[in-house]
Amino acid sequence: MNEHVVSSSLPAAAFILPLAAGALVFIGKPLGRWWWQGLALLASLATAVIGAQMVAAAVRGQVLVTWGNELRVDALSALMVAAISSIAFLATLYSMRYIMMPAVQERVGTEVVQRRLPTFYGLLLWFLGTMLWGCVTNNIIMLYVAVEATTLASGLLVAFYWDRRGLEAGYKYLMLLTIGIIFALFGCVLIYAAAAATKQLVGAQPLLISEVRNVIKFIPRQTALIAVAFLVVGFGTKAGIAPFHPWLPDAHAEAPTPISVLLSGVMIKMAAYALARTVSIFYPSWPQITLFLVALGAFTMVLGILMAVVQDDLKRLLAYSSVSQMGYVVMGIGLGTYLGCYGGLFHLVNHAIYKALLFMCVGSVIYATGARNIHELGGLGKKMPITSACFFVGALAISGFPPLNGFMSKITIYLATAEAGMWWATMIAIFTSVLTLVALVHTAYTVFWGQPRSEKVARAEVREVPASMWVPMAILAAACVVLGIFPQAIYPLLDKAAAVLATLAK
Repeated sequence: MNEHVVSSSLPAAAFILPLAAGALVFIGKPLGRWWWQGLALLASLATAVIGAQMVAAAVRGQVLVTWGNELRVDALSALMVAAISSIAFLATLYSMRYIMMPAVQERVGTEVVQRRLPTFYGLLLWFLGTMLWGCVTNNIIMLYVAVEATTLASGLLVAFYWDRRGLEAGYKYLMLLTIGIIFALFGCVLIYAAAAATKQLVGAQPLLISEVRNVIKFIPRQTALIAVAFLVVGFGTKAGIAPFHPWLPDAHAEAPTPISVLLSGVMIKMAAYALARTVSIFYPSWPQITLFLVALGAFTMVLGILMAVVQDDLKRLLAYSSVSQMGYVVMGIGLGTYLGCYGGLFHLVNHAIYKALLFMCVGSVIYATGARNIHELGGLGKKMPITSACFFVGALAISGFPPLNGFMSKITIYLATAEAGMWWATMIAIFTSVLTLVALVHTAYTVFWGQPRSEKVARAEVREVPASMWVPMAILAAACVVLGIFPQAIYPLLDKAAAVLATLAK
């Protein structure tokens, strides 16, 4: 793949800007809500603009480097930065009204929420900055550090409400992820040590992923397989891959909805990126790894959707469906072929869009009714028409229903597994899509078209959410439709991003 390396400040600016803005939020606590929210909104918008500039450079075939190749942005990194920063901006906009909703004030107290508001936006920006840092670093140890840093920032956000449920979820989140990610550190150190010991790496830096990939074939087989095992457990835990996913339902359910949007929409994708970036370098020498990853993806998607089907809590249902959808991403990228990597990355982007949309819709339901259990809800369609329409779009998109974006990425993965001769994987993926359709569409019908089954909800004065909440939802719903009808719109970037991983499998 031809690359034109260009020195640029964009990779550094992408994560330093939100980190600095987060520090300013904490410093400016006395300045009031306009400062905290305004700075968070402007900083997230600025990172989205930086992401767009990176995408333009990647489409032109440029690779942006900073600090002597310590930071490196190719098409794959640009794709991740653009997806994360865009979803983060919409989640920040959504949070402007959501974070002070009546149900939360009743739950933990108005004074507590107002006192912790600057902490929320400061940590949100640090969470964004650490995710972007992981996507632009070329240093294999710093990749682990960035992933771990996202855990620390987001763990405090999961426990933001500071009540029993939030603290329990936050503790479980920090404990399981910190322990799990340590395995990724072992894998990264093992790769560094093995690469540094090879005679072929003369004058190169064994810490840089772009250089280690050139000598990976000289690493002993046993060492390589142990490193892969560590990386799968470590980064796989963060990505919510089964059976390393137990932290995910509690964290997604108890976190404030804007944080649930980031956790499910982009954070687990950032971990999947770290897994793909590191494990894929072993594909050419040990192709058996791809079979293991495809099988792991199949197991993840089936277990996730079976758990989702039996949930009554809307947020836990979406959390388990995120586990299932990550199975598609792992299956596609795990194939190691161009078509598989293209489908896996396409599904990664699509899932970021419609899962952020679905969590926002559920947050809107909670905002309007104060309830999130399916058995308590019903008849909201006429009272919340925008939320209803957006939820149905998201439910159909995640189910792979044509002509929405989920259909396009899923059919690409079906074709990729069939092309590789793994028909069993194709059948499992299709079966999972059918179950997803049943679970999500039935939920949508019950909540928005069914009869209210709770007297409290039936008597409540329910109305559509404010514009600052439904506008991000409408944008994401429109993206589901546009990328489904015009998938070629994202082709130039996906083509180059898939080639970054697929060239390693040849």
